[in-house]
Amino acid sequence: MQTLELKKIHKPLFTASAKAPQLVDVPTLSFLRIGGAIEPGHGPSDSPLFTENLQALYGASYTLKFMLKQRAKNPVDYPVMALEGLWWVEDGRFDINIKDNWFYTVQIMQPDFITPEIFAEALVKLRKKKGDIEAFSRLRLEPFHEGLAVQMLHIGPYAAEPATVEKMDAYLQAEGLQKRGHHHEIYLGDPMRSNPAKLKTILRHPVVKESDI
Repeated sequence: MQTLELKKIHKPLFTASAKAPQLVDVPTLSFLRIGGAIEPGHGPSDSPLFTENLQALYGASYTLKFMLKQRAKNPVDYPVMALEGLWWVEDGRFDINIKDNWFYTVQIMQPDFITPEIFAEALVKLRKKKGDIEAFSRLRLEPFHEGLAVQMLHIGPYAAEPATVEKMDAYLQAEGLQKRGHHHEIYLGDPMRSNPAKLKTILRHPVVKESDI
């Protein structure tokens, strides 16, 4: 059986420094993705839709993993990758303390050999096991190209992220870079199991050189 070590293949994307921001060039990668908005009066931790979307995303990712591992011809084993989130607001300024106007896309990287046909087969299996949950219809398999980006490892609770973002912003200014796209987080720790002070999250900002604008 072939074993695919996705973290090793894409090591620079999962080994950010907590001391200083760094530039990375993120290639086109395949993701399972699902999106939505945080309901008024809620945050990600208690949003019913966010919870439902995460369950669908993880359910499909694990279904794909075991389906490919157990197939009779050319079985492949690989880890389910870290959860990632793209966050933005559609009016006003993004504020870490105001969560009920956030829009998001959450995603999990997939091996590039997973085709739309394999994904469709996994959804059939998932619906047979879990029922026809509405969130399954919102799942999509698609490529995502982020390109040039600045990233840094944040250690600590999510509410303390602004201090890390300030360091990244200072780096952007010094290097003549401007943000584009959405605020991107890669969750290396489980907030349900980890001490908040030890949570590890890669923060990533897609950027463009000011000279190219």
